[in-house]
Amino acid sequence: MNIQMVDLFSQYEKIKTEIDSQIQEVIRTSVFIKGGKIVEFEENLKKYLNINHVITCGNGTDALQIALMALNLKEGDEVITTPFTFVSTLEVLALMKLKPVLADVDPNTFNIRPESVMACITPNTKAIVPVHLYGQCSDMESLMDLAKMHNLSVIEDACQALGTDYCFRNEKTAKAGTMGDIACNSFFPTKNLGAFGDGGALFTNNDKLAQSMRSIANHGMSKRYYYQQIGMNSRLDVIQAAILDVKLKYLDQYVLARQDAAAYYDRELSGIKGISVPARVSYSSHSFHQYTLKVPVQRDELQNFLKSKGIPGMVYYPMPLHLQEAYRYLGYQKGDFPVAEELSEQVLSLPMHTELNNEQLNYIVTAIREFFS
Repeated sequence: MNIQMVDLFSQYEKIKTEIDSQIQEVIRTSVFIKGGKIVEFEENLKKYLNINHVITCGNGTDALQIALMALNLKEGDEVITTPFTFVSTLEVLALMKLKPVLADVDPNTFNIRPESVMACITPNTKAIVPVHLYGQCSDMESLMDLAKMHNLSVIEDACQALGTDYCFRNEKTAKAGTMGDIACNSFFPTKNLGAFGDGGALFTNNDKLAQSMRSIANHGMSKRYYYQQIGMNSRLDVIQAAILDVKLKYLDQYVLARQDAAAYYDRELSGIKGISVPARVSYSSHSFHQYTLKVPVQRDELQNFLKSKGIPGMVYYPMPLHLQEAYRYLGYQKGDFPVAEELSEQVLSLPMHTELNNEQLNYIVTAIREFFS
């Protein structure tokens, strides 16, 4: 049985005619840089998110950098984020000579804890960067309350959560990436909305920030050859925009397929002693960019056993950022973030994508049951 962590080709085959047609249209018009397809995709994504501005860029890491540049943060300003995520979030802070301040995560949701953030706030704190890890939102309402109280900016790292819904205490809802001052998204191929290469975007309701970010992403230009600020060259490829615009029409369908696969895993794995299925929260749906178990004992043994059965399993992430060689200069020690450290030894993500069928899912859960029998 051919089981993959993400089956991108089978997804493509279902919409091949539409994708191929859009690629050919870009080639026919030969408008390869900042063409009309960029504008069309930005407009359609803006409508989907119900937000005022979508600014596309080269990738999710660039999006984070552009967001921080637009906020005019200065060297040494403190920015609070999580030690349990992909490195981009911390990497950009370091490259910009800002001071990353880490706050521990919730053991069930894997997302940054507002209580941990509150304990980190100092007069030098300027921003919070929560990461909606694996496809479930951080407790944004509490974080936004904290930010308002201390006059802080909030940059949502929504790279893993496009299509996720957030529910406020007053029962109003919003899409992940539409609640902070700025949000960053990645169109890396394996994401909920994935390109056939790299790509990223920024979201905001703030007109001034949008104008600044669009300029920064285009060398700091206000109009051609006039530079108002220091910028960078970060743009979404037109062919990728055309592909993403097709796939955007299916995003809710893709999220539902992931949720259906997750429900199957939940139903079949919940009773197995030795693992915990992903926790859910009342304030956020889960788009399941990853379906991540906690395996307190024998995580690596289970991963190897599944591999022997032809089942991939991935560890996102095997070492928290504060213990990585590159970030030891921050001065954190083992034991400073016990939850993140424990999770790095327990998490195991199972295959999760839009093309999983019941036969494949049954094969995976049967193997897990066999391991724990």
